[in-house]
Amino acid sequence: MASGLRIIPEAMRSLDSATLTGSYQAIGTPLNYACCLIKVVNNSGSLITISWNGVTDHDIVPGGSFFLYDICSDAGAQRGLYISQGTQLWVKGTASTGLIYFVAFHTSEY
Repeated sequence: MASGLRIIPEAMRSLDSATLTGSYQAIGTPLNYACCLIKVVNNSGSLITISWNGVTDHDIVPGGSFFLYDICSDAGAQRGLYISQGTQLWVKGTASTGLIYFVAFHTSEY
Protein backbone atom coordinates (compact mmCIF):
# COMPACT_ATOMS: atom_id res chain seq x y z
CA MET A 1 0.00 0.00 0.00
CA ALA A 2 1.32 3.43 -0.94
CA SER A 3 1.61 6.02 1.79
CA GLY A 4 0.82 9.67 1.43
CA LEU A 5 -0.95 12.58 3.02
CA ARG A 6 -4.58 13.30 3.56
CA ILE A 7 -6.22 16.54 4.57
CA ILE A 8 -8.60 16.39 7.53
CA PRO A 9 -11.04 19.14 8.58
CA GLU A 10 -11.46 20.28 12.16
CA ALA A 11 -15.00 20.98 13.38
CA MET A 12 -16.23 24.29 11.95
CA ARG A 13 -16.38 27.17 14.40
CA SER A 14 -18.81 30.08 14.19
CA LEU A 15 -19.78 33.34 15.87
CA ASP A 16 -23.07 35.20 15.52
CA SER A 17 -22.25 38.70 14.29
CA ALA A 18 -25.14 40.06 16.40
CA THR A 19 -22.85 39.53 19.43
CA LEU A 20 -20.03 41.74 18.07
CA THR A 21 -19.25 44.65 20.40
CA GLY A 22 -16.21 46.36 18.85
CA SER A 23 -13.86 44.43 21.17
CA TYR A 24 -12.10 41.19 20.25
CA GLN A 25 -14.04 37.97 20.84
CA ALA A 26 -12.79 34.41 20.34
CA ILE A 27 -14.33 32.58 17.41
CA GLY A 28 -14.87 29.06 18.67
CA THR A 29 -12.12 27.09 20.36
CA PRO A 30 -8.35 27.00 19.75
CA LEU A 31 -7.01 24.76 16.98
CA ASN A 32 -6.77 21.10 17.96
CA TYR A 33 -3.94 20.44 15.47
CA ALA A 34 -1.28 22.40 13.60
CA CYS A 35 -3.21 23.45 10.50
CA CYS A 36 -2.12 24.01 6.93
CA LEU A 37 -5.24 25.69 5.59
CA ILE A 38 -7.75 28.05 7.18
CA LYS A 39 -10.73 29.94 5.86
CA VAL A 40 -12.81 32.67 7.47
CA VAL A 41 -16.20 33.41 5.91
CA ASN A 42 -17.84 36.67 6.97
CA ASN A 43 -21.50 36.05 6.17
CA SER A 44 -22.51 39.27 7.94
CA GLY A 45 -23.06 42.82 6.74
CA SER A 46 -20.21 44.19 8.86
CA LEU A 47 -16.49 44.53 8.14
CA ILE A 48 -14.60 42.45 10.71
CA THR A 49 -11.03 42.69 11.95
CA ILE A 50 -9.04 39.50 12.61
CA SER A 51 -6.42 39.03 15.33
CA TRP A 52 -4.13 36.12 16.13
CA ASN A 53 -3.59 37.28 19.72
CA GLY A 54 -6.80 39.13 20.69
CA VAL A 55 -4.98 42.47 20.88
CA THR A 56 -3.31 43.38 17.58
CA ASP A 57 -5.21 43.96 14.31
CA HIS A 58 -3.84 41.51 11.70
CA ASP A 59 -6.35 41.31 8.82
CA ILE A 60 -9.80 42.45 7.73
CA VAL A 61 -12.69 40.66 6.08
CA PRO A 62 -15.40 42.81 4.47
CA GLY A 63 -19.02 41.77 4.98
CA GLY A 64 -20.17 39.08 2.55
CA SER A 65 -16.63 37.89 1.75
CA PHE A 66 -13.94 35.49 2.95
CA PHE A 67 -10.20 34.89 3.14
CA LEU A 68 -8.35 31.66 2.59
CA TYR A 69 -4.82 31.01 3.86
CA ASP A 70 -3.39 27.92 2.15
CA ILE A 71 -0.19 27.80 4.16
CA CYS A 72 1.29 24.45 3.15
CA SER A 73 -1.29 21.96 1.93
CA ASP A 74 1.05 20.99 -0.94
CA ALA A 75 4.26 20.92 1.10
CA GLY A 76 3.91 17.66 3.04
CA ALA A 77 3.59 16.66 6.68
CA GLN A 78 7.18 17.43 7.67
CA ARG A 79 7.79 20.54 5.55
CA GLY A 80 6.38 23.99 5.22
CA LEU A 81 4.68 26.39 7.57
CA TYR A 82 1.79 25.54 9.85
CA ILE A 83 -0.54 27.53 12.06
CA SER A 84 0.30 26.25 15.53
CA GLN A 85 -1.85 23.85 17.50
CA GLY A 86 -3.65 25.83 20.20
CA THR A 87 -3.90 29.03 18.12
CA GLN A 88 -7.06 31.01 18.91
CA LEU A 89 -8.60 33.26 16.26
CA TRP A 90 -10.22 36.52 17.40
CA VAL A 91 -12.66 38.85 15.60
CA LYS A 92 -14.11 42.28 16.26
CA GLY A 93 -16.60 44.45 14.44
CA THR A 94 -19.98 46.13 14.67
CA ALA A 95 -23.06 44.06 15.49
CA SER A 96 -24.87 42.88 12.37
CA THR A 97 -26.85 39.90 11.12
CA GLY A 98 -25.31 36.68 9.88
CA LEU A 99 -22.62 34.31 11.08
CA ILE A 100 -18.83 34.39 10.89
CA TYR A 101 -17.31 30.97 10.19
CA PHE A 102 -13.80 29.65 10.87
CA VAL A 103 -12.77 26.52 8.96
CA ALA A 104 -9.42 24.75 9.46
CA PHE A 105 -7.68 21.70 7.94
CA HIS A 106 -4.67 19.70 9.06
CA THR A 107 -2.71 16.92 7.39
CA SER A 108 -2.11 13.35 8.42
CA GLU A 109 -0.09 10.53 6.89
CA TYR A 110 -1.87 7.34 5.89
